[in-house]
Amino acid sequence: MSTTLAATRLAHACQLIELGDLRVLTDPWFTETATYHQGERLAATLSSMDHLDAVVISHEHYDHCDLDALLAGGLDPATPIVGPGTVTAIAKAKGFRELHTIEAWEATRIGDLTITATPGDHGVHEVTFVLQAGGRSVFFGGDSLRVPELDLIPERLGPVDLTILPTNGLCVRPANLRQVVMDAEEAAQLTAVLRPKLAVPQHYAFHSGRLGDRMVTKGDRDPRHYADAVARLAPDIDVRVVLPGVRVVVP
Repeated sequence: MSTTLAATRLAHACQLIELGDLRVLTDPWFTETATYHQGERLAATLSSMDHLDAVVISHEHYDHCDLDALLAGGLDPATPIVGPGTVTAIAKAKGFRELHTIEAWEATRIGDLTITATPGDHGVHEVTFVLQAGGRSVFFGGDSLRVPELDLIPERLGPVDLTILPTNGLCVRPANLRQVVMDAEEAAQLTAVLRPKLAVPQHYAFHSGRLGDRMVTKGDRDPRHYADAVARLAPDIDVRVVLPGVRVVVP
């Protein structure tokens, strides 16, 4: 019997990924501010969750790297934190003790789990990740732009069972609407290259508040645009738009 692979989207890009008995939390975000809103129900608090074998963090932006909330929620500071140097430096300063710094195409092992950093681009230093254990594989796209080097993942790391990709095409209004996150069409193009058994969109409900949405950010908040694009580009790939708290098992 193959290793069970499941993912539960907590909100935004915060996912609980299970590969057999291994439990990995991605891009933690459990709090809000005046200009950072999840835009959807947060499915769980950290204190309500069982053990975590690792936390992987793509970059240092607050809505992906809410380290203070991890500590406030009771996470053991000895829990492995995996991310680029910009993230692990912050984690070290906050008291986390087991740090795994990896940059693009570098890998680390935590027990039976292999985590490989893959390229990313978000206007700040970012990596994406491939998680592998028990013959199963997940690509986690953080909130990166569509980076052409990601097309090399099947060649370099093998087939992918599950892709979790951002889809809102977030743009920064004060920077002449500079795009900093892949949009639905770009995410669908990458999905068609990676050819997972299941594709799940994320990072689409976020908003900056009434004033922030008009003055700071602009994004597509409808994940159905991604599902429609995948249906057009790769109709044999299953796309699941997942509400927070729903556990999805990958075939």
